[in-house]
Amino acid sequence: MNKLTRFDWYSLILYIILVVIGLVNIYSTMYNSSDNSIALGFIQKQVISFGLGIVLICIIQFFDTRFFERYASIIYLISIASLIGLWFFGTEVSGARSWYGIGGFSLQPSEFAKVAVALALAKFLGDFNTQIKRTKDYLGAFLIMGIPAILTLLQPDPGTALVLLGFFLVLHSEGLPSFFFTILISLFVLFISTLLLGMYWVMFAIMLLVTLNIAFQFKRKRKKVVFSAVITSLLFCGFTYSVSYIFEHIFEQRHRDRFNILLGKEVDTQGIGYNINQSQIAIGSGRFSGKGFLEGTQTKGGFVPEQQTDYIFTTIGEEWGFVGSAFVLLLFVALILRIVRVAYKQKTTFARVYCLGFACTLFIHVAINLGMVAGLIPTIGIPLALMSYGGSSLLAFSIFLGIYLRIVYQRMD
Repeated sequence: MNKLTRFDWYSLILYIILVVIGLVNIYSTMYNSSDNSIALGFIQKQVISFGLGIVLICIIQFFDTRFFERYASIIYLISIASLIGLWFFGTEVSGARSWYGIGGFSLQPSEFAKVAVALALAKFLGDFNTQIKRTKDYLGAFLIMGIPAILTLLQPDPGTALVLLGFFLVLHSEGLPSFFFTILISLFVLFISTLLLGMYWVMFAIMLLVTLNIAFQFKRKRKKVVFSAVITSLLFCGFTYSVSYIFEHIFEQRHRDRFNILLGKEVDTQGIGYNINQSQIAIGSGRFSGKGFLEGTQTKGGFVPEQQTDYIFTTIGEEWGFVGSAFVLLLFVALILRIVRVAYKQKTTFARVYCLGFACTLFIHVAINLGMVAGLIPTIGIPLALMSYGGSSLLAFSIFLGIYLRIVYQRMD
């Protein structure tokens, strides 16, 4: 087969289209008819990052995939060191010490940590080349995800920590028992329910459900299941009891405010809830076909803060309407499905897990960012992959794509 036809041009083209759409909307967000120098400055930096990303993709194609597998652990350790180094050499921006200042540019190591975790997990699971079955297998995987997640959470950068923990989806596809996934979902539901209903009502509901379950299991003479149900209920009650402490002492005030507004416990369209309110107005005003390029009134009026980063999708919704928004979503869906489909064609566990890690990271970024923009989840600072302004994010996803493209190309060697 011709070497050119073996290359995954489909994924590369989707990547380029999404980045270009992002550039167009970043320009529109920052455009000012009286003084356009700010918009041009933003675009210049993003274009430089895009160019560097293309260069990195090209360079990566000259490496054998065994290089990434062999040195995955070293790459991971370097990433951990870079996260720790922020405490000593990092620059604080908006209350988070997440960046290194390098000349006129800023570098966010947590973005590259996502690539490092994907490589490390792929190597870890690939070393025994089987599905997760033993306790030490998933405990090791939890550590690989958990260490950088904790380090980013302490910055504080809860958005990146959530993305890193999202690799649970990859582990689930590789044989992690459904019990862990069920526990995670249950804890999330308990957390939200406790905030909404109060600790005592939730505990009462847990005990009622457990009592009914025990009665059912006794009837079927399954005493071992009864013991597990009792232990699980005690753990759930303990977690419910701790929700108040977590919410009041670990979450920052801005995070508490956002949760309260999202859950309807507070109404604040001018303070902490201003971003979400303006975002919904901007997207809704675009209607079916949008107001047109550079014609968005919410965008031009600067009513949506951080619109070039976390809220870039509001520009698409306002100026390109439902048509443009749906087109962008279809591009993301096409890219993610392509990566997943290709992942399950790989010959090795390392290649499959890495590709699934890439798809998982893209999916979480898109799903959570759109959830923030639509007001379905609190704002936690996750950019829209490939489209939001931010050189570190774009470079990290370019490296992600470059390694993926090399893996796909080399599969048939």
